[in-house]
Amino acid sequence: MAKSIMITAEGLKQLEEELDILKGEKRKEIAEKIKVARSYGDLSENSEYDDAKNEQAILEARIATIEATLKVAVVIDENEISSEIVRVGSKVRLENITAGKEVTYRITGSNEANPREFKISDESPVGKGLLGHKVGDVAEIETPAGVMGFKVLEILK
Repeated sequence: MAKSIMITAEGLKQLEEELDILKGEKRKEIAEKIKVARSYGDLSENSEYDDAKNEQAILEARIATIEATLKVAVVIDENEISSEIVRVGSKVRLENITAGKEVTYRITGSNEANPREFKISDESPVGKGLLGHKVGDVAEIETPAGVMGFKVLEILK
């Protein structure tokens, strides 16, 4: 059986919207590109046709990936997010003891992770290392940069 993927309601909505766009307007757009490229004649030396077919293959692969994700997605119940313990869906204010600075992360499922938005995966070293901790706990986490210490300052819903 496929492994379930934790996802927030917001993340689920974004995936469903992307899937609708890909299946609708993007498929039509690529079909039109293929149709135009075919009109140029000999397909064996038609780079526009090859490009459009490659674009179509990438699109269909993305659609398949999203559909597979949606089949095993488990939506995080916002009511189960606690301010007592770090779980998937928690927003956690931390002191990075090693670097001497404060940072706030949202712990998400792997498909929603976006470090630029301070959303880290529950499968990443820091995300995994924080799960189950409470306010005041210090987590020593093995990261690619070495062992880092994080003190949990606050857990937000």
